[in-house]
Amino acid sequence: MRTRLLPQCLTLLVAATVAVTACGPKKASGANAVKVTNIDLGRSLKPDLTISDKTTTFHPNDAIYAVVETKGSGPTTLATRWTYQDGQVVHEDSRTISPNGDQPVRTEFHISKPEGWPAGKYQVVVMVNGTTADTKDFEVK
Repeated sequence: MRTRLLPQCLTLLVAATVAVTACGPKKASGANAVKVTNIDLGRSLKPDLTISDKTTTFHPNDAIYAVVETKGSGPTTLATRWTYQDGQVVHEDSRTISPNGDQPVRTEFHISKPEGWPAGKYQVVVMVNGTTADTKDFEVK
C-alpha cells in the first residue's frame, strides 16, 4: 500500500514546489529594472562623470574610460569585461549601484597599461546582474 502513495506524494511535492516558486520574491523587472541606456568611451572624464573627448580610437599609452549610463531602480551589480581581438580578457571590474528612479546614473570604469596597449580591436562588455546588457567596440592604433 505504501508504494501506491509514492506517486501521489511526488505529485504533491512537485505541485507545492511550483506554487512556492510562483509566490516567492520577484526579481526587478519591467519598468523598474536597471537598464543600460548608453556607453561612452574616451580618454578623460569631466567632474560630472561624462566623457570630455568621446572616441573609439585610442593610442597605445592612453587610459581608456567607459562611462555606463543606466536608468531604473534597485540594487544592481554593474560589471565590465574588457577584451582584446580574439576574446582574450584584458580586465574585469564591477560596482554595486543603487539607482532610484528615472534619472540617469553614470558609472565610470577604466583601464590603463603603462607599457602600452597592443594595436588591434577591443571590446567592452557591460553586464547588469551577470547578464550582458550592451557592448562597445574600440580600437588601439
